[in-house]
Amino acid sequence: MQDNDLLQLFNDDIGTAKQLLELINAEFQALEARDLPNLEKILGEKLPLLSLLDQHGTARSTLLRQQELSADKAGLETFASRRSDGDEILTRSNELSLLLEQCREANQRNGRLIRANQASLQSVLGILRGGETPGLYDSRGGTARIGQQRPLSQA
Repeated sequence: MQDNDLLQLFNDDIGTAKQLLELINAEFQALEARDLPNLEKILGEKLPLLSLLDQHGTARSTLLRQQELSADKAGLETFASRRSDGDEILTRSNELSLLLEQCREANQRNGRLIRANQASLQSVLGILRGGETPGLYDSRGGTARIGQQRPLSQA
């Protein structure tokens, strides 16, 4: 790999990260709507983007190590200081980092929604199976005392 490929990798990954962020946001919408076919489609589109970002990240690290630099921010800054396009490399690196952070935050948001949906589904299944008692109230607003709980299938 040549030194000038590093800037191209950053540029490519910025476009890929933007696509990934759009897909993660579309995933959120599909999760809210519980649109499973669309979720499957989005997952199929996300996986190649994630793989490409991983490959390019490995390629950038390899390039820095070939230059006998550490594969971190300090190594990149040292690499950039030796190049005429170093400022652009650092700018693109920062832009990619910000996009990837937005992807991470959006993915965490989606994870919270998934966990909330799972908890809701487990609660509903528990009620249907008769293992959980929903919070019922009597006419005075207090908790109703129900003598015997039966699964909904036996009611």
